This record gives sequence, structure tokens and C-alpha cells, in this order.
Amino acid sequence: MTQAPALIVGAGPAGLMAAEALSSRGHAVALAEAMPSPARKFLMAGRSGLNITRDEPTAPFLDAYAEARGWLAPMIEAFGPAEVRAWVEGLGQETFAGSTARVFPKAMKASPLLRAWLARLEGRGAVLHRRWRWTGWEGEALRFETPDGPRLETPAVAVLAMGGASWARLGSDGAWAQALAARGVPLAPFRPANAGLRVDWSPAMAPRFGAPVKAAALQAGPLRSRGEFAISARGLEGGGIYAVSAAVREGAALTLDLLPDLELGEVAARLSRARKGESLANRLRKALRLDPARRALAMEFARPAPAEPAALAALLKALPVRHAGLRPMDEAISTAGGVPRAALDEGLMLRAIPGVFCAGEMLDWEAPTGGWLLTACLATGRHAGLAAARRLEGG
Repeated sequence: MTQAPALIVGAGPAGLMAAEALSSRGHAVALAEAMPSPARKFLMAGRSGLNITRDEPTAPFLDAYAEARGWLAPMIEAFGPAEVRAWVEGLGQETFAGSTARVFPKAMKASPLLRAWLARLEGRGAVLHRRWRWTGWEGEALRFETPDGPRLETPAVAVLAMGGASWARLGSDGAWAQALAARGVPLAPFRPANAGLRVDWSPAMAPRFGAPVKAAALQAGPLRSRGEFAISARGLEGGGIYAVSAAVREGAALTLDLLPDLELGEVAARLSRARKGESLANRLRKALRLDPARRALAMEFARPAPAEPAALAALLKALPVRHAGLRPMDEAISTAGGVPRAALDEGLMLRAIPGVFCAGEMLDWEAPTGGWLLTACLATGRHAGLAAARRLEGG
């Protein structure tokens, strides 16, 4: 048995923040991590630059959480973009805001921040147990498979922060859902979020694999994005696609505006000045000055193209994307589904299992990449940790 009254299951951002909240109030904390090292998904996400939050006011920031906005708002208002940035700098990692309002540590990588964070937790007495895989309950005890054999733990409070159901190789496999369901916790089904699109390309697209698409807009249902994305051998990937993937998942048609900075009339006027009989490829290149990536998308999805300039302009401003749905859930950046708000009290404690709290991607919410995901994981982890501390204190 561990000696800590508080046990955190999962040492990703939400779990580490719950540990920080508890230890900051003087409570002894143990963390159980199934993988050989903590926060693997966090480290992977930071390989190309750790986008920790955004440089914008809390009110517009909250709009990205859609249906979950109302119940996440108090947590993010308490620990939102400004607080996250101050917290990072408090760990000795200077930050900066990019041109798209995304905030990064100046070191860009996640590893220096994680090392400083773990050192602070260790300095407060938190103990990290690696390769402890939670397998459910045995009576009222939490059961773990560990390198030293099975263990049963009965902490006074526990915070579950085991992630969603994507990137299983990094530890987020959603296996915890079965154990919670067996204890009467209602669950929303997992669904891919921030996922790429599968596209069965024609052979002509092969030279464009890996090409970025920068000057285009995407529309799916109510969601619109001007984010960059890339053409890959498997389909379309990147932040611009992820921002509209929730609507695509629900069945909305996806269209591309290949000339978002030009009005429809101007596009038609430019096309009308093209020489009679000129090929579609030449009209796209000469009259509209589309770069090779956007030209390739137009040639793939617009043919047979109308000859009349107004009709072709309208098609290029709302180009239907033929695709085969989202990439598999395990390839998604994040997942929707999990523990719904109705299963939790105001402190994120499970109504069915008093003393057990949930945080992070285990909860049923979703948001696009770009700082929103990580901020909500940190905010919910902090909220659950503080609520667990109050329970220990008799509050």
C-alpha cells in the first residue's frame, strides 16, 4: 500500500496538474502511470513545437468548446490562457505568442517544461510509480498490475486522468471505460476528434504528397477554418482539417474555398479574361495564379469543370471534397466521448463512486488543436485536484 491519501491515475498533463493542485495544499500524492515514462502524448505533441495555449481573452477562447462551453467555463476562467502562460513561466520556461495567437515556450519543446514540472512535484513529495497499469476495482480498492505483481490501493481520494481513446501506443487506449461502466458510470461513446481525412487520390496527385495548402478555407456545417493543412498519400491532414473534423464526423459535407481572399465576382472576372479554349490547368495557373497544391486539388475535385466563368468561379469558391471519412480513431489527435458531465458533480467527482474524480480527455468534451486541448486538460486537472483536496480537508 502507498502511504499517500491521494492517488492520481495517469501522469499526463491533467494528472500532473491534479497532483500539483493537491500537493500545493500540503497533501501527500502518489501518481500511477501505466507507461515506462510520464506524459508521452504531451512529449509527442511538443516535438514540432509545444502549443500550450493561446494569446486571447477567455471569452472568445471558450467558444472553441462548443456544447461543453457552459460547464468548462468556470474551470477555464479560473485557469485559462493567461494563467497557463504564467504557470509555464513560473516553471522557468519563457513563452512567446506566434502570429496566429498560439503560445509556445521559447524552447519550443515539451521536455524542458516537463522536467521542471516533475522536479517541482518531486520537491513537494509527490511519488511517481511507473508501469502501474490500473485494471479496475477489487471491492473498494483500486487494482494495479505492476512490475512487482498485483497491488491494491485504497486512497482517501483518487483522480483518474488516463486520457481518451487515441494514440494507444502512447498510453491513451480508453481501456478504463469498461471498469467505469461496470461500476455504474454512464459513458458517451468514443469518437475521433481532430482527425485527418481519408481520400482515395487519383494517380495524378502523387507528386503533391507532402505539399502544404496555406491559402484556402474549409467549411463543414457551421465550422469554418483558414488553418493550414497538407496533402498526404492517405488524404488530408493538419490543423485546418482538424478544426472542421467534428462536423465532418457528424455527416456535414466538406467544401474548399481555394480563393478565400477574393470575392466570387472577382474570381469570375479573372476567369472571363482567359483565352478561349484554354485548358483548366492553364486558367487556374494564369488567370487565378493558384499555386501547385491548390491547382492539384482543383483538378482532382472540380472535373468535369464547367466552361462558363461564373459557374467555375462558384465551384472553386465551394469545391466539394470527395473523401472516405475520418482516419481511424487511434490516429486522431484526440477523442470526443467518455465520462459525461451528468455523471459528475461540480468538483468532477463521479456521482456513482464518491471520492473518485475524473479529469482531462477522459471527460466528454472536444476542441480543436491550437492551444484549446491542452488548456482544458490542465484546467480540469487543476479543478479535480482542488476538489479532491477539499474532500480530504473535510470541505
